[in-house]
Amino acid sequence: MRIATWNVNSLKARSDAVERWLERAQPDVLLMQETKLADSEAPELPFRMAGYELVHHGEGRWNGVAIASKVGATDVVTNFGDGPVRDSSAGASVALGEDDFDPFDEARMVSAVCGGIRVVSLYAPNGRVVGSPFYAGKLKWFERLRRWLDESASPDEPLILGGDLNATPTDDDVWDAVRAHGGTHVSAPERAALASLRDWGMVDAYRTFVPDAPGRFSWWDYRAGMFHRNEGMRIDLLYVTKPIAGRIVWSEIDRQARKGPPIPSDHAPVVVDLDETGLAFEAGWEGALSRIKARTRPRPVKNRA
Repeated sequence: MRIATWNVNSLKARSDAVERWLERAQPDVLLMQETKLADSEAPELPFRMAGYELVHHGEGRWNGVAIASKVGATDVVTNFGDGPVRDSSAGASVALGEDDFDPFDEARMVSAVCGGIRVVSLYAPNGRVVGSPFYAGKLKWFERLRRWLDESASPDEPLILGGDLNATPTDDDVWDAVRAHGGTHVSAPERAALASLRDWGMVDAYRTFVPDAPGRFSWWDYRAGMFHRNEGMRIDLLYVTKPIAGRIVWSEIDRQARKGPPIPSDHAPVVVDLDETGLAFEAGWEGALSRIKARTRPRPVKNRA
């Protein structure tokens, strides 16, 4: 079984890219984030035509999470089971103030049982700046995720948490922890939140198969040159329980999917294969990293004597 996670950064804007990637990589289950659609707008027909059942949890113009599955999708849970979220389709929350921010009033979690595995698509809050109400809300959201695990799951059961968690596990997962914007994604409390998931019984699926791969990231800002200089972060994660970790035979981050045209998502899909490898595809890392290293090699100092 092939399972992938991808922050598509608008399922409407990236619909063609998603359809092409489904054909190219042929995942059995794709977890998506930042769909930016209301449930009534979810493109069920194109997914059905491609052989997928689509489960979508959205609020309109912002956030939104989904699961596309070829192996069924039952026992759906949204928003940690805490009830409905607001509808932002009218744009009422575009200029949401810090005092009004509530991460539990947003579509950031959907879960279903697919092929005998409980999968969870997650979109963690960004946090914006360390110490802000948005940052505090992010940490509270992670606390709610951990509490949901405590209340609703067991580390002895097959479970996969996947998504844009907006935090890096270690300094090896960011191009430069000091220069990271606002200090978020690299702060000790955020990394402690990820560690809490691992302490509960989760394993970083990508690191299980690729334990030492510096410079392999899943997100790069759109700002000029950051992708080409490989100034990115590994914030899109697949955390799995040990019954799943023992089945991993391959994992990859598909750098090729970050390329355009048209304008791609600023995230790349992260893929894990269980039991047997799926359809082979070229992720584009080997040549890219050698070119990046050559471009960033320090220039020799000229002797002006």
